[in-house]
Parts: sequence; structure tokens; C-alpha cells
Amino acid sequence: MHDDDPQPIGGHQLLDRCRAILAARGLTDTPPGPTDTTLTPDDPGHPDYHRRQRSQVALARWERATPYRYQHATATHPDVITWARRAAADLRDVGFLVLNGNIGTGKTHEAYGALRRIAESGPARYELIATTAPDMYGRLRPGGSDKGTEYELRRLASVPLLLLDDLGTEKLSEWTEEATYRLLNERYNQCRPLIVTTNLPVRAPRDNHGQPTGPDLVTRLGERLASRLAEASTVITLTGPDRRRQLRNAS
Repeated sequence: MHDDDPQPIGGHQLLDRCRAILAARGLTDTPPGPTDTTLTPDDPGHPDYHRRQRSQVALARWERATPYRYQHATATHPDVITWARRAAADLRDVGFLVLNGNIGTGKTHEAYGALRRIAESGPARYELIATTAPDMYGRLRPGGSDKGTEYELRRLASVPLLLLDDLGTEKLSEWTEEATYRLLNERYNQCRPLIVTTNLPVRAPRDNHGQPTGPDLVTRLGERLASRLAEASTVITLTGPDRRRQLRNAS
């Protein structure tokens, strides 16, 4: 090795030379400070971030399943809000929700509002079917669906969230009683929630002879079905004037 050959530079010498070059160019060698690894709600990985993402997906599904008239539905009844909060926490533990009352008292509005609250909570899974009872029977009848009665029944029985609007308005028959019992009994056995709206009480008061003093779901759909509803349901009776008539009069 000749005296004028480049000498190898050790690690410290190389670091000193780099610092000298940076200093000559007016660049400071600032030692690294502590790194803040705390996640904020806007950071991917934070629980709130992922909850909001799930909520957006759930609300989009809710909007697709909700008729235009109820796109702004919000649950306002305290007991409906409580049921929706319990459903958001555990679908298997909440049971059925039966909303009854006279025409125009806001049953359907509260039902869609409850489904909306569940969506807003950002559940891990959000799937629903919302239908009227007459439309449901139309699809369940032979020839009502290209995929057949059994397929439609399984679909309604297995969906995580189901809304049956206007139950009890259809004509009473052995077929409707059996179809409704099979559907509700399967959801009852599998602990899947169900929201029902109806103009009828589950069970009307009885007279001295044990006869109902008015129409109810027992006489409309049968004792077996009514007993399931009574056992597994949070029953909320909505009262007040007919809101639809008030809106017509106001216009």
C-alpha cells in the first residue's frame, strides 16, 4: 500500500465526515426525538375508525332496504331506543319487538328508526329484509317466487334482521297461520330478532266467558304464534292521533 492511497474510513470517521458536509451546507444534524405512536380516531387501526367504516356500510344497506317515505326515520320512543341499543350489542339476546297501536301512530316510522340506530352503531354484520306481511305472503305462496316457497322461507328465517310491517291485516287461513308460525318459530328457536308492526294487540282483554273483547293476533294468527310473540317480545303500544290524517289536514 502506497502512502498516497486512500485510507479506509471507520464508522466514526464516516459519521464525522457526513456531519461536516451537512454543517458546510447549513444543515443541522438534529437528533431524533420521541415518536408518538398513539392512534387517533381518524387513524386506521383505531376502533372508532373501523366502527365508522362499518357504520357507513350498514347505513348504505339500510337505505337500500328502506322505502323513500321512511328514509329520514328516527326512533324516538324510549323503549324502542332501548331495544335498538340492546340489539346493537347482541342480536341473539334481544328477542322480538312488537309495535302495535292504531293506524297512523308511527309504528312503521319507529321500526325503521330502530333498524337505523342498529346500523349507526357499526355492527360487524348488518343484513336485513324489510317487507309488509301481505308482500311476504305473496312471495311465499306457490308461484309467488321463481325460487320457490321453501327458499323464500329459509331466506326470511335466516336473515339477521327482519321487519314484518302490518302483520295481521291479511285474511286468516290455515295456510297463513302455518307459514307465519314456521317463520317466527324458526327465528324464535335460533334467537334471531324480529320487528313486527300491527294494528292489533297481541292478546285482547277477555270477557267473563274467556272470549276476546276485540280482534287480536291470537284470533288472527292462532294461539301458537301469539304465545311465541308474547314470550319472546318487547311489546310497545303507540298511542296518539292519526299522524297521516293530521298531515293531510295541514296540507
